[in-house]
Amino acid sequence: MTLRLVSAPPSFSLFSCRATASTALPPPTPTPTPAPTLISSIPQSPPLTCALHCPHFQSCSGCTHEFNLHRPVILDDATNFFRKHGVSDFTFDTCKLWGWRCRAKLAVRGSSTEPLIGLYEEGTHNVVDIPQCQAHHPNINAAVELLRRGIIEIGVEPYIEDEGTGDLRYVQMAVTTYNTSLPAAQRYKNGKVQVTLVWNSRNENSPGSDKLNALANFLWKNGGQRSRLHLIHSVWANFQTSTNNIIFGNKWRHLLGERDFWEHVGGIDVSLAPSSFGQANTRAFDALLRRLQKYVPYESDVADLYAGAGVIGLSLAATRKCRSIKCIEINKESKASFEKTIERLPATVDSSITWHHADASKEPFLWLLGSDVVVIDPPRKGLDASLIDALKNISSVERKAFSSSGRL
Repeated sequence: MTLRLVSAPPSFSLFSCRATASTALPPPTPTPTPAPTLISSIPQSPPLTCALHCPHFQSCSGCTHEFNLHRPVILDDATNFFRKHGVSDFTFDTCKLWGWRCRAKLAVRGSSTEPLIGLYEEGTHNVVDIPQCQAHHPNINAAVELLRRGIIEIGVEPYIEDEGTGDLRYVQMAVTTYNTSLPAAQRYKNGKVQVTLVWNSRNENSPGSDKLNALANFLWKNGGQRSRLHLIHSVWANFQTSTNNIIFGNKWRHLLGERDFWEHVGGIDVSLAPSSFGQANTRAFDALLRRLQKYVPYESDVADLYAGAGVIGLSLAATRKCRSIKCIEINKESKASFEKTIERLPATVDSSITWHHADASKEPFLWLLGSDVVVIDPPRKGLDASLIDALKNISSVERKAFSSSGRL
C-alpha cells in the first residue's frame, strides 16, 4: 500500500454535513416564507407564521417540531456544542420553512379505491395519508395526487405487508429544478418530478407487469412532456419482494421520460440516479456547500467519506482548485452518477479525482492519510467506532508513518 507522506502532521479539517430532513404541513392559508435569518438575529417571540398548523402532526411521524420552526429546540444544543469546540462563527439559516422537500419516499397502503400515500404513524407500520404536505415541494404534492388517481383508475392494489401481497409498495418522488431555459428565479417552482414506483415483483416480466406499465403510462400521459401540465420528469420502476423494511430492491428500470436527472448545487451540475442518495432540501444543501467551500484551503488534498455520487467532493474540486479528491462510497450504484457529473465539470478543473467502492469504516487510515481535509456526510446511523477512532488518532499515525519512512 502506497501512502502519501507529509513532512509534518497536516492541519486536519473535519466537516460533518447533512441537511436534515423532516416533513411538515403548511398553515391553512398560504403565508410568505420568512427570509433566511442568522442565529444572532432570530427573535425570541416568534410570529404565528412560524408555527406548523399541521392537521397530521399528532399522527404523522415526519415532524417532531410544531412551534417556532425558525428556531428548532436542538439549535441551542448545536450552538453550545460548536462554541465548546472553538467554533465561533456557527450560523443557522432557516431557508424555506414550507415547500422545501425535493425528495420524498412514501409508503403506499390502503386499497385500490382508497389508497393511502404517506408516512408511518410513529412506532407502527400504519400509514398516515398526508395529502398536500407543504414540507413537500408543491409539485411532489401534485404528483402524489396524480398517482392516487392512477391507482384508483387502473385498480392497482397497494401492498399488504402482513400478507406480502399487492402491487405497489412505495413511491419515491424527486424534484429537479434544473432548467436552463427558464430564468433562475422561476426554476424552483417549475421543478419536474422523477417518480420511482417500488413494485412488489422480481422484475418487469413478472405477473402484474401490465398494471405497472399501465400506471407508468397514466402518469406520463397526464403529467408528461406533452400533457396539459408538464409535471413528470420521468418514471422508473424498482423491484422489491423482500419482507424486511428495506424500501428498494436491487433491480431498477427506466420506463418513460428522461433518463438523466440533473441538479445544479454548489456551483456544479450534478447527476443523480434514482438509486443514488440525494439531499431532500436542495436549496439548503446548495447554501451549505457554498458556505463549506469557504473553509477549505485552495489546492487541498480532500477525502470525501460516505460520498454518494461525490457531490460535495466534486463541488470542492471545481471551486477550490483541489490537488486531489478521493470519494469513498459503499453504494456501487452511485458510481454512474459520479462519472456523469465528472463529464460536466468545468474544463478548468485540474484535480486528480477518484471514486472508490468501499466502506469508509474499514481500514479508514487508508483514506485519511495524506489528506489535508476530510469531508464526512455520515449515514443516519452515525459514524462507525473505527472511523471515529481513526479521526482521533490520525496525527499520531501520520507521525509514525513519517518516522518509519525516514528510517528506510
